[in-house]
Amino acid sequence: MDLNEKELSKETIFQGKILNLEKYHVELPNKNTSTREVVNHPGAVAVLPIDENENIYLVKQYRFPIRKALIEIPAGKFDSPDENPLECGKRELEEEIGMQAKEWVYLGYIYTTPGFSTEKIHLYCARNLIDVGVNPDDDEFVEVLKVSISEMKEMIKNGQITDSKSICAFYKYIIF
Repeated sequence: MDLNEKELSKETIFQGKILNLEKYHVELPNKNTSTREVVNHPGAVAVLPIDENENIYLVKQYRFPIRKALIEIPAGKFDSPDENPLECGKRELEEEIGMQAKEWVYLGYIYTTPGFSTEKIHLYCARNLIDVGVNPDDDEFVEVLKVSISEMKEMIKNGQITDSKSICAFYKYIIF
């Protein structure tokens, strides 16, 4: 069975600094029509930083859309459409936790919410960390946390960590 939907028309609803919202009219596999609202996102990178003692560095930051602080791995969106994911990861690691890494392992990527968004996050593990001092963006306020692998497992299990990119990167690291 062909599951593809055919785009019939597209209307831009909103163009913002970080994302765009578009409304599509589509033909379904059964030839009926429907609408799709799509949030177009530039993509991002998330980094699981692990030091020589197997400690993981996390950031706690306020997330306005859900009106609370979350505990996450360092991450950030691409600055340009053609930015290299690894370079973005290196920048974000330094900005958010003040570290550089000698070793980078690509863990793959995830689509965060493919039902309505194009957001794709590349996942990396950064090892052999070097402290170079925190250099956050002007609008970025984070608290850096250092936890063991077993503590992170427990934080995921008990709901202290609910951020999907952090859970996915950690899981991919464990199974690699």
